[in-house]
Amino acid sequence: MEEQSVREIIKATHWPRAMAATALGVLALFLLVGTVSELKSYHYIGSGINPTNTISVSGHGEVFAVPDTATFNFTVNETATDVATAQSKATTNANAIIAYLKGQGIAETDIQTTDYSVNPQYSYQQSACPNSGGVAIYCPPGKQTITGYEVSQTVSVKVHDTSKAGGLLSGVGSKGASNISGLSLTVSNQDVLTIQARDKAIQDAKAKADALAKSLGVSIVRIVGFSEGGNGPVYYAKSSGAMAMDVAAAPAPAIPTGQNKITDDVTITYEIQ
Repeated sequence: MEEQSVREIIKATHWPRAMAATALGVLALFLLVGTVSELKSYHYIGSGINPTNTISVSGHGEVFAVPDTATFNFTVNETATDVATAQSKATTNANAIIAYLKGQGIAETDIQTTDYSVNPQYSYQQSACPNSGGVAIYCPPGKQTITGYEVSQTVSVKVHDTSKAGGLLSGVGSKGASNISGLSLTVSNQDVLTIQARDKAIQDAKAKADALAKSLGVSIVRIVGFSEGGNGPVYYAKSSGAMAMDVAAAPAPAIPTGQNKITDDVTITYEIQ
């Protein structure tokens, strides 16, 4: 009996201790989680608050470059009483012009068809209006008749040597192009020039911000806002001599390359104190 009583006493005292240990463990875990959450909150204190003391300045940057690429379009138009004949004539002329361009050193990858269309051609005849006593009493609708078909093919050409542009324009005209248009002069490293213009715009904005902060008697803390709006290239004409005539049938037009101005504009907002 005495041995059984001792075991019961030990058992009775063991469970409260186990429960107490468990409770302490849960409490410690709760405090740890609470501490970590509080420490995390310190990291974000003020991060979502917009600064109230700021200045905003704009900056402008520009760089200049001589165009090294010319692009133009030519169109071949042919008509016939049936589609097949019109297409055959247009294909013959277009292929002759493309062969000429390749012979002048233009790569096949720089010659691209941008439009091809077949359109019917109509004639309209107004029907006679019956009359009574010289006064028309009814005019029946006119009659529309297909008289033929027009086939049009437009091709874009990229020239990496701008000194050849004038001669090529003259050449495609002499080979049967019906329309030559869309001449543009660009620079191949446009992205690099845009970055340079942006860097200049940022430096311009920074200089303005420093001068403004000095006038206001404040200090610049950090950048809190930035926006950019580039204006792209602007063409400026520059005198140039006439280009050599590649085709005797027509004089080669002078194509002044000029220079392109690549610009960029930024707005920067600074926090001040």
